[in-house]
Amino acid sequence: MTATIVDGRPGRAAVGRFMAPLLLGASLNPINSSIIATALVAIGRDFSVGPAVTASLVAALYLASAIGQPAFGTLADRLGPRRVFLAGLVLVAAGGVLGTFATSIPALVVARVLLGLGTSAGYPTAVLAIRRWSTTHPGAPDGGMLGSLAIAGQVTATIGLPLGGLLVALTDWRVTFLVNVPLAVVTAVATMLWVPRDQSGSAADGRRALRSVLAELDPGGLLLFGGVMATLLFFLDDLQRPSWLLGAAFVVLAVALIVWELRIRRPFLDIRMLLRNRALTATYLRVGATFLVSYCVLYGLTQWLEQSRGLSSGEAGLVMLPMSVLAIVVSVPFSRRRMVRGALVLTAAAAVVGAAGILLFDAASPVWLLTIVIAVFGVLSGLGMIGNQAMLYQQAPYEQLGVAAGLMRTFMYSGAILSSSLIAVSFDGRASDGGLHAVAVALLLIGVLLAVATAVGLLWRRTPAPRSPRSEQVL
Repeated sequence: MTATIVDGRPGRAAVGRFMAPLLLGASLNPINSSIIATALVAIGRDFSVGPAVTASLVAALYLASAIGQPAFGTLADRLGPRRVFLAGLVLVAAGGVLGTFATSIPALVVARVLLGLGTSAGYPTAVLAIRRWSTTHPGAPDGGMLGSLAIAGQVTATIGLPLGGLLVALTDWRVTFLVNVPLAVVTAVATMLWVPRDQSGSAADGRRALRSVLAELDPGGLLLFGGVMATLLFFLDDLQRPSWLLGAAFVVLAVALIVWELRIRRPFLDIRMLLRNRALTATYLRVGATFLVSYCVLYGLTQWLEQSRGLSSGEAGLVMLPMSVLAIVVSVPFSRRRMVRGALVLTAAAAVVGAAGILLFDAASPVWLLTIVIAVFGVLSGLGMIGNQAMLYQQAPYEQLGVAAGLMRTFMYSGAILSSSLIAVSFDGRASDGGLHAVAVALLLIGVLLAVATAVGLLWRRTPAPRSPRSEQVL
């Protein structure tokens, strides 16, 4: 692809063509995370299974995504982002076809795993592609391009739920899988047309290439990391009746992972880099805390609005809508003007103020109060991703940006998993006022910790690492 250069900058059309497939590919994961929600009841009815079984479809994508994001990031660092991006789209199409024609729950679980893995390639490869493109196109608005990735994720996560409801109402649940096929095909065609090829020397040929890639991917570390995430997911899935065997397995696997990775020359999870690069580690912790708060609000408050406040599902959606709208509105100016530190400070402030506001809620609270307090969290969800994404782009070593971006998404999913456990423990079967206040106290504590982590993260200076001079311009 040849970009049009205007006054030292690529033209808007060139930037738009380059970004279009990357935005589509990076949006497939949040779409599939939420679109399945409205189909679970219909799937359970067709296969005569209960909610506990259909919940495995949600867990399958979360687990596959948590593992797949850093794995595909590692492959992108080694093989090039375009190749890995296209490989992910093949898996997305395969998962969509399998899910559409599935005749059993196990087949649907496999389809969701394929979708989780395939869509995991989108975000880390997009971040890496943007960095490489910006180094060869001086003047490219890389800050704005990164911001558009965050905004696209927010928009698609928001529309996934109503889109799934509409599709299921008009047809049936299978269309929530089928929709991935045309999206994957369109994105792949656009990628081949508008995203530059990876350098020809970035991957060898034949069996030697396969052995080299598998060795560099650190299959032992990948398997241990998968075990850590799986045991954590299933342990946190039911904290009311915790399986201490799973908890012990998590601890053992985590220790084994650390020991293994410290002994590997090119580890899947670079423990030494995380210990040295404290600023990047702080960014990961901020991401986990931010999305823990965000998902608690999204799912916990929605349940409380319906069960205790007495709103219908439609009314609850309208009360929550300002949060999504404000998240998109505040993202645009902050991403364009690269106000990264301001975004992080406002994210932490919104977490504290919003959690304190929830403590004022009860079953008789006026709708205007609910709407105002809930809207505050739009600042958190909108600016949290913008700020932390830009910090990661600046802090991550140049040659490890792909895996670093993927690992950030893993921390996002860890926040989502922790939020579901916190909600389950606090509500204990019903979203009562007392349960909501328990969630609010926990969120207030997390908000304070997030504020501290933000202050510390902005003060720490990371250890210098080889990287592109262009990355200095993001902050």
